[in-house]
Amino acid sequence: MILCDIANPPVASGHRFDQGRHWAASLALRFAPRSGATRLVHARHQGPLRVQRPFYPEGRGQACHVYVLHPPGGLVSGDALVISAHVESGAHALLTTPAANKLYKADSQGVAWTQRTQLDVEDGATLEWLPQETIAFDGSRGEQHTQIDLHGSARCLGWEVMALGRPASDLPYLTGRIEQQFRLTLDGRPLWLERQPLDPAHPRFTGRWGQGGATVQATLWAVGLADTGEAIEALREALPDHPRWAVTARHGVLLLRYLGNARNEAWALCEQAWEVLRPRWIGCEAHTPRIWLT
Repeated sequence: MILCDIANPPVASGHRFDQGRHWAASLALRFAPRSGATRLVHARHQGPLRVQRPFYPEGRGQACHVYVLHPPGGLVSGDALVISAHVESGAHALLTTPAANKLYKADSQGVAWTQRTQLDVEDGATLEWLPQETIAFDGSRGEQHTQIDLHGSARCLGWEVMALGRPASDLPYLTGRIEQQFRLTLDGRPLWLERQPLDPAHPRFTGRWGQGGATVQATLWAVGLADTGEAIEALREALPDHPRWAVTARHGVLLLRYLGNARNEAWALCEQAWEVLRPRWIGCEAHTPRIWLT
């Protein structure tokens, strides 16, 4: 389930990795149906990655809520974080985090960090991947990979919210480089492949044909909707009417994008979209994880 060799993680293009200061952390989870409920049947960790006990706020036979904990609270030069989750047929897991993930400034040698997420969902299983936002400090250098492997009638909904710099502290993202890669497959067939470099030195970063100087971006995906066309219309009716977001569907994958300058706006958009989609997606109302309210 784990995508990379912990001892020898890959290095992002243009980045440097220092084995002498390498600090690896990994977490492998497995969910399965047991006695009418989804159970966390396996949790293996290395380094500073943990989970709290499973919660069932929606009822015993509904989603198993699990909070992924990274006590350091962020990534520094040399860190390598790997999170994997496997959901067996008939199980329903919802994974989130208790706080924002922080990507700190690289050291004087420009040593990179790496972060990998592997989600594997069997036929007839359901997974919601709803982490809180990621905040990239000026000078951060690293690589994020998200791999989602679905099988048969598997259903998956998730998001990634990225805020660049800390504008409230007058600390914009002016240097550094972050590369994001997404890969979603169904029975081994690619449905959504994406690679995006976030580099303030590249014309794309400020060009109107690219990021246009936006400091916050978000992507929400959903697979398993009975009618993506109806879902898109419902989102357009329910969400705020402004040019900073758009929604499309292709090959059965619904994608909602946000590009702007407000973390709170991006987060609220994703949460509201989840509330609109969830009843159409799995026939259940959205149940906000209580950790988001603390």
